[in-house]
Amino acid sequence: MSSTELPFVPPANVLPKVAPVRVGEGERLRSVGLPGITLTVRSRPPVREGLPPALYVHGLGGSSQNWSALMEQLEGDADGEAVDLPGFGDSPPPDDGDYSITGHARAVIRFLDASGRGPVHLIGNSLGGAVSTRVAAVRPDLVRTLTLVSPALPEIRVQRTAVPTGLLAVPGVAGLFTRFSRDWTAEQRVRGVMALCYGDPGLVTPEGFRHAVEEMERRLRLPYFWDAMTRSARGLVNAYTLGGQHALWRQAERVLAPTLLVYGGRDQLVGFRMAQKAARAFRDSRLLTLPEAGHVAMMEYPETVAGAFRDLLRAGDGLTGASGGRGEAAGVSGGREAVGVSGGRDGSVGASGGRESAGVSGGGTASSVSDGGGDAAAASGSGGDDATASGSGADATTVGS
Repeated sequence: MSSTELPFVPPANVLPKVAPVRVGEGERLRSVGLPGITLTVRSRPPVREGLPPALYVHGLGGSSQNWSALMEQLEGDADGEAVDLPGFGDSPPPDDGDYSITGHARAVIRFLDASGRGPVHLIGNSLGGAVSTRVAAVRPDLVRTLTLVSPALPEIRVQRTAVPTGLLAVPGVAGLFTRFSRDWTAEQRVRGVMALCYGDPGLVTPEGFRHAVEEMERRLRLPYFWDAMTRSARGLVNAYTLGGQHALWRQAERVLAPTLLVYGGRDQLVGFRMAQKAARAFRDSRLLTLPEAGHVAMMEYPETVAGAFRDLLRAGDGLTGASGGRGEAAGVSGGREAVGVSGGRDGSVGASGGRESAGVSGGGTASSVSDGGGDAAAASGSGGDDATASGSGADATTVGS
């Protein structure tokens, strides 16, 4: 086999047995068979009947576990389900081997069509943010609101810290990396991921770290792990180069649903400077910036992200009863809004240009705010990819971008 060929992946029905995926207290897992794919879905029973449905979509190398903390925060606001994309978490590879953005979006659409739960509050992180953007653009009838945490939308000037992830798309690089890192322990790998993923890896509790190591050990035993990572990274890079109606920024402009954008100032994978471009691209958007967060704000500061999501619902004036539908997505009136966060570690709150601002308390981070027209307040630092964390003292589970 040449260095440019991807390894053979046996059919899902002959894959080796590995340790079961962790299921948190109060969570449920189920497997959903659909044409060409089988998806594992994590859910948390809502506190009462009649809550609007929500669907969470993880990033590259992540899983539905990345949403456990936020789902728990929002169990009184939404009937939440988190999907393992094909080849990730506990979902086997897709039958056709399609790990493109379109392939992942197709999997989400098939699930929503089959479940009959749409329109949903669609929530995505990183790669899952790009997937969710495409879903919202091509199937507005399925999306009630859109929440994007550090969405992986095309950047011209990519951060140096994001280059290694992008290099996974280059033929042969994954093979070289696996040979180079074959002696690394699961603990070493997890520490590296957390250093990349979190604005402050110290948020992760010892129990959370242990869970992340167990999940890493489980994933490394899967024969398709690197294949799914490589092909998904390649799909993301390819999506960055698409033009015309399939370009992700063009599709962002087509999204009708009210949109909450969340960016971390210490994100090493998605540039913080992209926050303002995103706020301008999504026609009905509000922006939450967290200077101390990394790439996975929903795990680092789930209380703060949950508060901003609730504000999005309240701003919709009865949005939970919206029917969605093509051309009539229930919306936040007044276009782009800014969302401010109080209670930061250094007590600072910045604002720039937002027509309206809604206060959000909690989180343990200061935030700067702007609407689609202003300049983002400068923030620098180091940030993240996907792992599971919660508030101050987070529970981490291995992640992605």
